[in-house]
Formats: sequence, structure tokens, C-alpha cells
Amino acid sequence: MRHRWPEDTRFTRVVLEVEDNVCAVCGGVLHICDHRRHRIFTLPGPVEMVCKLVHWADRQCAAHTTTRSPYAETTLTLPWWLIGWDVCCWMGHRRFARHWSVPQIRSALADSSQMPLSADAIEDAVRRYQTMRAARQQDPQVVAAAYRHVAALVLSLDGLQPEQGHETLYVVRELNAKRIWFAEALLSSNADEVRRLVSQARAWATQLGLPVHLWWSDKQAAFVTGIAAEFPEVPHRYCVNHFLRDLAKPMRETARHAKVKMRRKVRGLRAIEREILQQRQRSVAEEPPVAPVPVPPVPPPPANPLAQDVPVATGPPTDAGEVVLDYWSAVRGMLNDEQGGPLQPPG
Repeated sequence: MRHRWPEDTRFTRVVLEVEDNVCAVCGGVLHICDHRRHRIFTLPGPVEMVCKLVHWADRQCAAHTTTRSPYAETTLTLPWWLIGWDVCCWMGHRRFARHWSVPQIRSALADSSQMPLSADAIEDAVRRYQTMRAARQQDPQVVAAAYRHVAALVLSLDGLQPEQGHETLYVVRELNAKRIWFAEALLSSNADEVRRLVSQARAWATQLGLPVHLWWSDKQAAFVTGIAAEFPEVPHRYCVNHFLRDLAKPMRETARHAKVKMRRKVRGLRAIEREILQQRQRSVAEEPPVAPVPVPPVPPPPANPLAQDVPVATGPPTDAGEVVLDYWSAVRGMLNDEQGGPLQPPG
């Protein structure tokens, strides 16, 4: 459905003409046959492009039925788009570089540029931006330029599973240039599927003409066999994070059993905590309102405080209930802490 522009919308008019008005078949001069108006949203404001369409009037020419449009239109937007390239890049940068949500992008566009875009339109533009960005990242010329000053390749392979039961996304990265080569979601992590990814990485390395000096992974069985088959002479090392995580497994198991024993011993603390909170509520309800006490003026400090004995003010003793509450808060934090890497274990 086309967008219905309000009648009071003020457009910036841009007239575009065909860059080459010569017929490629017979060499005749092309003539203007029609005008196409394309209205889009841009960051500076709405723009109306008037594209002059041309064709060759000689019916004897084979290109008579062909209509040519200005190429400059594609530098501003794509056919049938409602937004310009600047808006598409702005949304893609906010979504993937700053991790904005679709409602955030929508509200920002509505407030700053008065663009009443729907959530579906923004999601569609973000998906197209992601597709074009991925294609750009895998462009052979761009990849060759990124590895112009790299002498050797260090590759890594790892699987990322967003949620239990979902497809695992296998990612191949190059560590010297810190660049993601490609990623693919696989339903199965068998040896044949993984070897296909390793074979694709070998094709990339062959296209770049650079040797592969090292492979990093968590050394799953499919990774070991696939890398050994495609890169027989390349060392395959264990990932440092996975190595430390496996090294810390016995300590985490010991901590987990200690937490189970601790939960058995501290079950009565919750009743004590509840009793202290109830006593506080009763004491607050029974206390009469206290009238404000006038504060006497503070005397100026002595000229030489070291020459006089100044008494040190001490507060009331710490309430025993505060100690119990602080202790129970610390114990609860240790029991509920389940996050942390191998160098910072939970608890």
C-alpha cells in the first residue's frame, strides 16, 4: 500500500535526467516520454524526485519498447521504497551498532524527523540493511583489501545457541584481522555438516592466497575430524575460554554441592528475617510522632584543635536486627549467584 502524504507536506523537489540519452542499438537520440514522481522520507525532510523517462521513437529499432530511467535515482533510494538510503543506514546503525529496539527507532524518527513509520516498515528496512551489510562483508574485493597487510590466517570455529532447542549458529572467524567470515545455522552438528563449513573456510583462504597457521575451537569431535581432513598440516589448538571453563568444572561442582549443604543449614534464617521485619513494623506503628527538636547553633572550631580535648561523638550501638538482615542478604547473594566465567566463578 502506498503512503498517503498529508496535503500540507512540504517536499524538496529534485529533478533527475537520464545520464546517457543515446540508444545503445542504433545510436539515435532518446526522447522524453513520461515523468515518474517518487516521494520518500529523508533525514533532512521529505523529498519528491521527478524522474524523466526516455525512449527511442523509431519503431524500426529493436530497443523501441525499452524505457530508460535516471541512474541517479538509485543513489537516493531503491524503486518502491518509502525511505532514502540515509534513513535506512541510520536505522541499521542504531539497531546493530547501538542495539536500539524497533520502538526506540520508531519514536526517535517520529520525534526528530516527523516520520510516521510503522514497526513493520522499520523491521523490513532493518532486514534489508542486514542482508546488504552481510553481502558487503563477503565481497571478495573488500575482503582482499582487509587482508592486504596480513601475512597468515588464524581461524576459529564455534557454535552459538540462542536458546535451548533452537538451531545452533556456527561462526567462522579470522583472528588476525578480527573479522567474521561467515555464519550458518545448522540443524545438526554432525561431521559432514561441520566439514562443509571447514571446506568453505579453506576456499576463502585459497581465494585470499594466504596460509592458515592455526585453528582454534572447543575441540568437539566433529570439529577435530573436519579440520584434520581439510587442513591436515595445520595445528588445532584448544580455545582458552573453553580450556579454563573445563578446568574450573571440578571447582564449580564442589561449589554447587556446597550450596546444597548451605541451603539445608540456613533454612531457618528466613523465619528469623521475617520475625525481625514484623517487629520493626510493630515498633514503627506504636511509636508516637516526635516533635522536631530545635538544633542549637554550632560553635566555631577552635584556633588550634590539637591544643584542646574535643570529645568524639559516638552513635547508638548497632541494632542486632541489622546484623541479621545484612548476613542473610550476603548468604542469599551467594546462593543465587549463578553467573560468571572461568576466571570469576559464581558465588
